[in-house]
Amino acid sequence: MMDPDDLAIGIIAGLLEARTGQRLTDDRRWRIAPALSGLFRERGIASNQDLVVLLTQPDESSLAQDVVEALLNNETYFFRDRSVFDYIGETLLPRLASERAKSKKLTIWSVGCSSGQETLSLAMMFAEQGKRWDGWEIEILGTDVSSSVLEFARAATYSNFQIQRGLGVAQMLAYFTETEDGWKAQYRLRDRVRYEVHNLLHPAPFPGRFDLILCRNVLLYFDKPVRERAFARLSEALADGGRLVLGGGETVLGRSGWFVPDVERQAVYKHGPLAGQGSPHASAA
Repeated sequence: MMDPDDLAIGIIAGLLEARTGQRLTDDRRWRIAPALSGLFRERGIASNQDLVVLLTQPDESSLAQDVVEALLNNETYFFRDRSVFDYIGETLLPRLASERAKSKKLTIWSVGCSSGQETLSLAMMFAEQGKRWDGWEIEILGTDVSSSVLEFARAATYSNFQIQRGLGVAQMLAYFTETEDGWKAQYRLRDRVRYEVHNLLHPAPFPGRFDLILCRNVLLYFDKPVRERAFARLSEALADGGRLVLGGGETVLGRSGWFVPDVERQAVYKHGPLAGQGSPHASAA
């Protein structure tokens, strides 16, 4: 017979997978206890079994969402993996500027943006390349399944620890203002970015519109069938010739018809010739 606590942990892990597609494998279920400890204290919950009982009550939908948000891995920082941002700034953006010169419009999607450091890093890059983008319409969309981290992202105010992770002093002083609550991103950054709650496994927010998608360290937590659905959504969202940037440990292996690898940089892909011909959308259903 299964141990009651193990059964409860399985139910909690199943809730996360059902809501987000993220799978907590057996070797990662140790995260549940520390991740939920604050919620247990706040709600006066004594054990995993008690939590599962509460989750079955008809008026506890907010508790289920709180559990999911507590279990999500929101680790991020400014210019995370600096070499990726260097490549975007020095190679991808100039190419997109040339390819989209007629429309002078660029739309970027940061998937799983968490507390906003990735989107603001992109906004800083455009600010530092100011002359190149004069007269352009630049839109940066950040999405996440967690409404609480998006509230934080919209506030764009970071502690001393957070602001120093990935930023040098010059960038910190140039783009952020020190306030009583922390370091707040200046309006010229915040004005470029907007945020929406969105699950990658749901239909794309703007099908066929995005010129660049950053989906880094999101697919790591999906099993193969769920990853296939996610790739279908990403293909659905990209404009013709759009670029997809994944995390260093992620690949589109087996999806080469939708995404063509960049020969210069690992984990960067161009929208492939088979995109939009039916199979991606069929598997996304």
